[in-house]
Amino acid sequence: MRRFRIAMSRQAPIPVARHPVHREETRARWYAPFSVGVDLLAAALPVAAAFVEVHEPHPLRLAAVAALLWPLIGVFSKRYVPGAWGDGGGLRAVIRDWLVLVGALATLRVVCGLDSVPAEAFTALIPALILTGVCQKLIHRHLLAARRDARALRHVLVVGEASTVDAVVAQLAQRTDHEYVVVGACPVGEGEVGSGVPVCVRLPCESPETPEADAVAVLGAADELAADLVFVAPGPYMSGERVRRLSWALHDHGRSLMVLPGIVEVARRRVRLTSAAGLTLLHIAPPPQRGVHSVVKSVVDRTGALALIILFSPLLLVLALAVRLGSPGPILYRQTRVGRNLAPFPMWKFRTMVVDADRLKSGLEAENENDGHMFKMRHDPRVTPVGRVLRRYSLDELPQLFNILFGHMSLVGPRPPLPEEVAKYNGVEMRRLSIKPGLTGLWQVSGRSDLSWRETVALDLRYVDNWSLAGDMNVMARTVRAVLDGQGAY
Repeated sequence: MRRFRIAMSRQAPIPVARHPVHREETRARWYAPFSVGVDLLAAALPVAAAFVEVHEPHPLRLAAVAALLWPLIGVFSKRYVPGAWGDGGGLRAVIRDWLVLVGALATLRVVCGLDSVPAEAFTALIPALILTGVCQKLIHRHLLAARRDARALRHVLVVGEASTVDAVVAQLAQRTDHEYVVVGACPVGEGEVGSGVPVCVRLPCESPETPEADAVAVLGAADELAADLVFVAPGPYMSGERVRRLSWALHDHGRSLMVLPGIVEVARRRVRLTSAAGLTLLHIAPPPQRGVHSVVKSVVDRTGALALIILFSPLLLVLALAVRLGSPGPILYRQTRVGRNLAPFPMWKFRTMVVDADRLKSGLEAENENDGHMFKMRHDPRVTPVGRVLRRYSLDELPQLFNILFGHMSLVGPRPPLPEEVAKYNGVEMRRLSIKPGLTGLWQVSGRSDLSWRETVALDLRYVDNWSLAGDMNVMARTVRAVLDGQGAY
């Protein structure tokens, strides 16, 4: 909720300026020089030291070539542009560029008639990969911190129907890891803008007889609010031809334009721009729910579950003994949950409640603190003293490693719901069940029970549509911190 409040606070009016302030250019003047300097040193020093050690001829010249090639490759791959730091996807680009560097140096040695690349030289290039990756991550984190403090932002003017303007403002206000803050709107038609952003001027529903009328109105509003760029949402009244003419005017006056296609929560790697017969086409690849990716995920799940069972076997025995001695009843609690494609399965947990907890639940429905289909109470009287400790650190979930081993669940995915919860799902919520449920997931590392039902569903759908093996590794790493923190676990 703190992130949401910060995002909403960024919607405050700003001082009027006559010309746009290009904050994307001024916000981080040191990012590029710092990154280039790190790349130069990371490539030059280790390579020079390695070549001197193996008595390679002309070690300083070879180190200089490596040092110059590394940032040069970064320039061509656009690794030093603001977008590379802002979206956090720099690691893959760094690995790709590093492989290009290795290939380029090997090719240069062959062309110059030198011997094959010594193993020491190859090893000496590894610091360039590591230090550049760390540098990219540090800059990304610094930029995120600045955005959360309402700095390093770009001011946006939204053009579209009133309902679309409200939807854009609400979507941007949900998160603070982006650079956009809406400072005004030019609604098309007479609809009421309920989000509270200033309405500068209204555009007519029909295209004006004078094509420049839209441009004059939008440019005047952008100039008045010192907006850096304009978001345009096409719709029934904002046709492609009308957007095209508006883009000409904005670009002629040095302003940026972004067109909102209306889709949400689609990872950048799934989107590709193409064109045909003058049409601009946005190709969205399907999520990798079948094929090789799915097989690899299944293998990783079962192998990882088996390894964790072996690793945690002493802990599992200690916890089982604690549950058995803590209160009368069985050690494990078996509950029917709904898995992928509505398939029911038995899910196991260490028992954290009294034996007749399910019977007592009906009398506590009025105390439910969750605003959706799940039942959550911060101080549930059915939970045993040992159970409170297990729940705080998610230790009660460990038996689900056997569910993963048997193929019911995955290491990462949406949490498995109860049948009575699924019975209340709408079509959007039902999509959570298109993949295997997980032991952990975005819900687990983003606040758990402190999240609203809407936030929980949004996180699950984001994962379902955009999962990747690298993303799973990231979630599992974040799970360790979330478990130790214990926030939202009850």
